[in-house]
Amino acid sequence: MQTLDAPDGTTIAYERTGAGPPLVVVMGALCDRLSTASLSPLLTPDFTVYEYDRRGRGASTEVGEYSVQREVDDLAALLAVAGDPAFVFGHSSGGCLALEAAARGVPMAGLAVYEPPYTAGDDGTGGSAEMLTAIQRLLDAGDRDGAVTAFVQGTGVPADRVAAMRNEPFWPRMAQLAPTLPHDLILADGGRVPGDRLSRITVDTVAVSGGTSPAWAARSCAAVAAAIPGARHEVLAGQSHAAADDVLAPWLRAHFLT
Repeated sequence: MQTLDAPDGTTIAYERTGAGPPLVVVMGALCDRLSTASLSPLLTPDFTVYEYDRRGRGASTEVGEYSVQREVDDLAALLAVAGDPAFVFGHSSGGCLALEAAARGVPMAGLAVYEPPYTAGDDGTGGSAEMLTAIQRLLDAGDRDGAVTAFVQGTGVPADRVAAMRNEPFWPRMAQLAPTLPHDLILADGGRVPGDRLSRITVDTVAVSGGTSPAWAARSCAAVAAAIPGARHEVLAGQSHAAADDVLAPWLRAHFLT
């Protein structure tokens, strides 16, 4: 593990593995740098892979009140450490963060985002603003388990499956990360695609959705691609929001290196 100092004094922990052009992986809610432990070995033969704990997660600290700009500054600092303009892959709300960074002019060699959770429909329903309020209330009451439960159920996981998940060994780790859930929901911007900001992106961008994902995923990716000049929307057949590593890695290799 290595660390860097973000502009506000936050310590960001990261891992650097592999050889080749730099690729920074930005994960979403309830994830840290360990969440891609099975993906990174499939990428390291072709890329120098940077995985990091976003602020407030794992070995990273958090200074001051949360803001999207502070998270963008963290990512920009890691990209500076990577050296040459790096490729960036953002998953879920990590994709929202990567898009916000690109919109603010953070240099990148290329950008791929997988299902950024702009979940609101054309009629405005399905957004994340109410979920943010509910989860913040649970966290303020010290109920991390309740916050994770509310979040997972809010993503569409049936109640009986959530009950089973609570007995899995990964649940305590998710509960530990629960205080960062508002970060991800703020990045999701109430579920609306921030088209005006995204229109400022100049880096080559592709938005990817899974063929078996809920309807919001394809809708979000299509809207992201429409907002960014020259961007594309692609679909990984047979994949859900948790795309298989052995499908995702070859796609990233082909996209960034050809």
